[in-house]
Amino acid sequence: MLRWLIGGGREPQGLAEKAALQTIGEDQGQNPYTELLVLKAHRDIVRFLVQLDGYRFASAGDDGIIVVWNAQTGEKLLELRGHTQKITAVITFLPLDSCEASSQLLLTASADRTVVWDCDTGRQIQRVTCFQSTVKCLAVLQRLDVWLSGGSDLGVWSRKLDLLCKTSHLSDTGISALVEIPGNCVAAAVGRELIIFRLVTPTEELLEWDIIEVKRLLDHQDNILSLANINDTSFVTGSHVGELIIWDALDWTVQACERTFWSPTPQLDAQQEIKLCQKQNDIPVNHFACDEENVFAAVGRGLYVYNLQLKRVIACQKTAHDSNILHIDKLPNRQLISCSEDGAVRMWEVREKQQLAAEPVPTGFFNMWGFGRVNKQANQPVKKQEENVTTCSLELIGDLIGHSSSVEMFLYFEDHGLVTCSADHLIILWKNGERESGLRSLKLFQKLEENGDLYPEST
Repeated sequence: MLRWLIGGGREPQGLAEKAALQTIGEDQGQNPYTELLVLKAHRDIVRFLVQLDGYRFASAGDDGIIVVWNAQTGEKLLELRGHTQKITAVITFLPLDSCEASSQLLLTASADRTVVWDCDTGRQIQRVTCFQSTVKCLAVLQRLDVWLSGGSDLGVWSRKLDLLCKTSHLSDTGISALVEIPGNCVAAAVGRELIIFRLVTPTEELLEWDIIEVKRLLDHQDNILSLANINDTSFVTGSHVGELIIWDALDWTVQACERTFWSPTPQLDAQQEIKLCQKQNDIPVNHFACDEENVFAAVGRGLYVYNLQLKRVIACQKTAHDSNILHIDKLPNRQLISCSEDGAVRMWEVREKQQLAAEPVPTGFFNMWGFGRVNKQANQPVKKQEENVTTCSLELIGDLIGHSSSVEMFLYFEDHGLVTCSADHLIILWKNGERESGLRSLKLFQKLEENGDLYPEST
């Protein structure tokens, strides 16, 4: 297994954390990423990666530069310059299916302006400079063929970059995240509030677009950091103090709510508790990944798998990294990837295990991990339970060490590998070593065959 360091390795945050962190040796049989390409073009922190198509991606960060890359070869295709300050949001705007002549657009935002680019040519189509504050997030409503800008207000824009409508001033802190929900609605995170807006499209009676505030949801106790769609009927939010709330996307009611990520385990004495337990202000919910069965949450330094049907955590690694986890994603074959401020990218596998139900289990989200108080009715008769209760574990199967600073995010490119970006100004393209070796052998075979050297004539 390749283990290659740029400028030194990771330093543990303390003896307690070092002891609790799960490690893996050199033999990483399930980790295919044994080759890498280091891509250099940025002069500051690279915070964003966005996939353009099956073989291209764009990177952007604090130097204000956007670079388009070939994910297969690592070749730099385009370098886009139009910002004077750090980039705060990036998103793609796909062409309409009915308009083949329309190009895919790339939208980039910063404190100076929002710029719209042609992904194919790198041409700067237009600059939008009429914002009252920094645009912190962008969203595309493909069905309505509009895009949204979130700052101190919420703006709705056409593909032709016309401002269709906008809200009044919402907050000095601004909108931190946006997600589309059914009914021409969007959910916007503004501080600890979740605000539901409805877009009103033009009709014969109403000739102009409008955006209406429908509801304000105040269920979070602290600022909302993460917001993601689960499916067509639900979405999830996470806050700075470890709150996870699953919402009904149709009527905006709470489907499930958990606020106990920071709960200490009762087995620890007071001295150990101070050293090992994550405190409430140390467990921000930084990112989500979802599939049809589970929500995967990056909570502080830990990873949690929350099952939607059971409405409880079925697997966790409370100390999956040395520092806060910034980005996670679900891969095929029940695998998960995480990256962190500690500079590491780690691969995990969700494995099922059978546990005999020997005694009644107290109710509650984290009681399966020994957290929280025992239910008062725990000693009373309960209904007969199933013979076996299925739970899962998160097992470390790979540790990709190549960056010397915080890894901000990554992209999974299937056959082309994995792309990571970092505060060390670098982008690393991780390759499947076995696949790359096979491709090189195939190319050599084809070249020998073309030159007639594969089957030399006998003399």
